[in-house]
Amino acid sequence: MKYARNRYLNRLISRKHNGMIKVITGVRRCGKSYLLFELFYNHLRESEVDEEHILRMALDSLENKAYRDVEGLHRWILDNIVDDDIHYVMLDEIQLADGFEMLMNSLLRMHNVDVYVTGSNSKYLSSDIITEFRGRADEIRVRPLSFSEYVKAYDGDRYEALEEYMAYGGLPELIHFKSEEQKISYLDHIMNTTYLLDIKERKNVRLPYVLDNIMDVLSSSIGSLVNVTNIRNTMVSTGYKGADEDTITKYIGYLEDAYLFETCKRFDIKGRKHISSTRKYYSVDHGLTNTRLDFRQLSDRPQIMENIIYNELRSRGFEVDVGEILCRKDKGDKRPLVRQEVDFIARTGSRSIYIQSVFMMDNDSMKEQELRPLKRIKDSFKKVIILGNSMKPHYNDDGIFFIGLIQFLMDENSLNF
Repeated sequence: MKYARNRYLNRLISRKHNGMIKVITGVRRCGKSYLLFELFYNHLRESEVDEEHILRMALDSLENKAYRDVEGLHRWILDNIVDDDIHYVMLDEIQLADGFEMLMNSLLRMHNVDVYVTGSNSKYLSSDIITEFRGRADEIRVRPLSFSEYVKAYDGDRYEALEEYMAYGGLPELIHFKSEEQKISYLDHIMNTTYLLDIKERKNVRLPYVLDNIMDVLSSSIGSLVNVTNIRNTMVSTGYKGADEDTITKYIGYLEDAYLFETCKRFDIKGRKHISSTRKYYSVDHGLTNTRLDFRQLSDRPQIMENIIYNELRSRGFEVDVGEILCRKDKGDKRPLVRQEVDFIARTGSRSIYIQSVFMMDNDSMKEQELRPLKRIKDSFKKVIILGNSMKPHYNDDGIFFIGLIQFLMDENSLNF
């Protein structure tokens, strides 16, 4: 089954012939290979690029294992360059080639080669390519299917699709499975034997049970502030030995390197600075965290909705922080100011948008609670409330923009009203 990835395809197309290495990153099984080997390849062919000028190599395939030696891979590329016209070199899972940095350096010197690589580990790619080739490497971060991509491949209406999406997430291969049992089995398998086992083996994790527990803690804490000290204290109290703060920090880094989680820092809106004591972690795909917790969190739809909104903002190219501002709890309250949260500050360039994720706003007290921090922000940037129910986008008297979750997710320009 085919599915559209126009957001990422257009980013690739816009980077053609820019003299840089195009580095396509993201969690394993999110569709990087499909984007490069199918969608981008088809674009090239439709643009009348000859087949012999497109060199494709999947390094995670057993039949290509010999090419994980960079000298052999280099020879294969040179042997297949037939003339002085542009050749498009596509290498999948480049981190499997030991010493790939030298290969990239060599290819950069060739005037008739346009290089595209994919990889599933940020430590290797960001450190060794993005850093070493600063100014000569261009990263395209790919995520699992957004809801607007998912619904186009779903056999049913968008409300049914949203229920499925909130439960199982957007890993592309899920589209092929029809039953609940098949989807759960796939997610469980990929979490335990593809993601976590890969981390444990590649990093030679000394305390695998600690990594598993951290995975559980982060999965159950989506949308909540997390402190490494608190994680340590909880783990020690439940008998996890060796769970010191340095180990926990290192293992969280492993999960981030594998693109399973992202850090979302706190930002003091009035003071205009980041707050370093605690932060939030969001999963790259809520279906993975649901399955990790045996779907016990499925009833916590506000948490799942918040994770979906975070990933949608990131996939649209926004940098995202958690906002904090000093407010009084109630109107007329004379008690000291308290910190109140704005779920997201989404930034791109000089533009910022303040966003509250509200699954349900069913009484005046809850409405005031969600509106209060937004109304305390005195700058002119847009303020948005995304509601779990479907609704026509509109502004209230305070200039705050309201939009339903489906309307937000389905329209790439939904925040531009």
